[in-house]
Amino acid sequence: MKTIFVNEKDAERRWFIIDASDKPVGRIAAKAASVLRGKHKVSFAPNQECGDYVVIVNAEKASMSGTKEDDKMYYHHTGFPGGLRAVNYKKLLQRHPEAPILTAIKGMLPKGRLGRKLLTNVKVYAGADYPHTAQNPVVMEI
Repeated sequence: MKTIFVNEKDAERRWFIIDASDKPVGRIAAKAASVLRGKHKVSFAPNQECGDYVVIVNAEKASMSGTKEDDKMYYHHTGFPGGLRAVNYKKLLQRHPEAPILTAIKGMLPKGRLGRKLLTNVKVYAGADYPHTAQNPVVMEI
């Protein structure tokens, strides 16, 4: 029996929509990362981009359990000496409501070229409005 490899150009791509209202950030990110990679498909290959597109709405209403809203810190470095910056979840949510979900998804994707390419297939919106109605996204439950 021969192994069937689907070309990235010939792969059938679908659009899914996830409503993040009152759902844990980690569970949203885990489901989105799995769909982005294409692990739910029979034709999954770890070195190819054969996954689907994911639209996440109401990102600002996603929840964190326990005291993570105050305690969880997000770090980035400016590139200059002593340039480590930290911000907690609440402040990051006020400035960039999409950032916590995008950061969680990015951490669950492969590192390197493939992961950066897959990250372009996820669209995160703070509110309920999104411009992808023409793609007829299918609602995905978590």
